[in-house]
Amino acid sequence: MDFSLTDEQELIVKTTRDFVRKELYPHEMLVEESGALPDELRESLKSKAIAAGLYAANMPSEVGGAGLDTVAWALYEKELGATNYALHWSCVGRPSNILLACEGEQRERYLLPTVRGERTECLAMTEPGAGSDLRGMKTSAVAAGGDFVINGTKHFISHADHSDYVILFAATGEEGSARGVRKKITAFLIDRGHPGFTIRAGYKNVSHRGYTNSILDFSDCRVPKSAILGELHRGFEVANSWLGATRLQVAATCLGRAERALDLATHWAAERTQFGQPIGKFQGVGFKLADMAMELRAAELLVLNAAWKHDRKTSSDMDMAIAKLKASETLAMIADEALQIHGGMGLMSDLPLERIWRDARIERIWEGTSEIQRHIISRAMLRPLGA
Repeated sequence: MDFSLTDEQELIVKTTRDFVRKELYPHEMLVEESGALPDELRESLKSKAIAAGLYAANMPSEVGGAGLDTVAWALYEKELGATNYALHWSCVGRPSNILLACEGEQRERYLLPTVRGERTECLAMTEPGAGSDLRGMKTSAVAAGGDFVINGTKHFISHADHSDYVILFAATGEEGSARGVRKKITAFLIDRGHPGFTIRAGYKNVSHRGYTNSILDFSDCRVPKSAILGELHRGFEVANSWLGATRLQVAATCLGRAERALDLATHWAAERTQFGQPIGKFQGVGFKLADMAMELRAAELLVLNAAWKHDRKTSSDMDMAIAKLKASETLAMIADEALQIHGGMGLMSDLPLERIWRDARIERIWEGTSEIQRHIISRAMLRPLGA
């Protein structure tokens, strides 16, 4: 098996890394201290990302994206993941591939402008009473003539406060199954400011300062049938096709921060002296570095393996779950050990470690908790045996 990168992949890594370090790193402290990414700065950095060819790099070339294969995309995500989430996500947009389900007029109104960076979307699935259990959502869309009337609340909706429209998932009916009655889910495209649709400020979050979450309220929000994304009652399938990619995306961005934390710890261990020698020479520190490097290498191989299989259309939910679980838990371990190696200095805001440590916590929760990933993995192991 050839593990070497192609010339194109090497160029993608270098271009993305240089952009992150030159354009995004300098603004990390501003976002951390203020808890916000100024609109003017976001638009300025977005323009630079577009000019550098980094915007919407995850999207196919036929719709205006860079058309990266999955391995190249994972490498690109890893480099972006090294910096503050608000900076890399808001300024170097990667539109949801759910939008590829757009048809007809939807392509001109939503898909293509979003790929060009003219519009921004947010995804609304999670509810106060329904997180991992999508079938348990209470937000409903009831047919009324040729329209649908939507009622319900979504929360934890990332960057909705500066999005132009929402991709909403709502229950549109019920059906019988072996496990009893379950809800049919449909996806809708709804513009910001549409009557009956309001956005409220969300919760303060210990992770990813400046990367906001909002609460979305729908009260007798009437939308036409043309607002349906994909097919009626088939939103669950649309969501599943997206979840695998986003889990891989989370895994790849975790690698970037883990690598940065390990690099900081390694340099500190080589330069910090105690009792007449660099602290890295003490086994208590040196062995930590060795374990961190080993776990990072293993996580990266699992992420790239899942990406490689995805390119060959042989990947499974289990592959994506393994990658997300391993990478997110490896980041947590490396961030904690890197901070421990730095001692008290690691907790000071002068260094990015305390931010990386805080930010790492959410990665084991969103896009499917670690427990959900373990459920997916174990289910895939047991099903062939009839269990």
